[in-house]
Amino acid sequence: MTAAIGQQKGNIMEGHMPELEFFDCNCYFGLPSKAAQSPLTCPTIDDLSAQLDRAGITRAIVWNVTQHDVSAQRGNELLAEAIRGRDNLYGCWTVLPEQTGEMAVDRLLADMKQNHIVALRAFPVAHRYLLNRTTMGTLLEAMVEHRIPLIYSIRRLPPYHGPHAAWNDLHLLMQDFPELTLIISEHGSWGSDRYFRPLLDRYERVYVDTTLYFLDAGLEDLVARYGPGRIIFGSGLPERYPGGMMLAIRHGEFDAGAKAAMASLNLAQIVKEVLR
Repeated sequence: MTAAIGQQKGNIMEGHMPELEFFDCNCYFGLPSKAAQSPLTCPTIDDLSAQLDRAGITRAIVWNVTQHDVSAQRGNELLAEAIRGRDNLYGCWTVLPEQTGEMAVDRLLADMKQNHIVALRAFPVAHRYLLNRTTMGTLLEAMVEHRIPLIYSIRRLPPYHGPHAAWNDLHLLMQDFPELTLIISEHGSWGSDRYFRPLLDRYERVYVDTTLYFLDAGLEDLVARYGPGRIIFGSGLPERYPGGMMLAIRHGEFDAGAKAAMASLNLAQIVKEVLR
């Protein structure tokens, strides 16, 4: 348990109930290239900021859907431009293999520091590469060294690929890079625990987000087994309404220190390590 969580618990025991802050690991802006499944979109960063404010989410790691749908490079540029000067927003860039000359690791790391980028996303199926040591080894080793988290969305996969293959890829990835910081996002509520709990058991820096985890008493059971330190709040904005999982954290059957950890402190610690 981090010192921050311990301090949070200390304040609670002394009778000071702190306001619960929410730090979102999973939200985006921009217009999808195809009609979104949800009618809700946030075309601009201002639109997304307004939705975050409305929900009471004070900080967020954001990305631009262009990074997935159109061009990783152009999407990364649009993201950096959009969050410039917004201290409560951090960026999450999309990565590509070095071998095609589209992205160089050294330049990527330098540009991340200059643009408030604290995490990376990979869409290997959509962008047609293998997320393994052969293809991405130099980058993944750098991510381990600098504690840069990989945010991997299970939901954003073509129908022909399917979640089973994605989970197998993640298990193989963690075998090769056991110290990688991995945030598994949008893993869903239909039996995904059987996929991700073995990763939580074996690898200390694997986390799961809350975006689609609509499982009755699911958070309580995860906290009982792993403690609150492996769960990170994710809203899924603008496609998802964040209130459900915010409610689950605020009113779940765990103490205030665990609520604070899941709502913001776990992600804040990860970001702090990247920025150190």
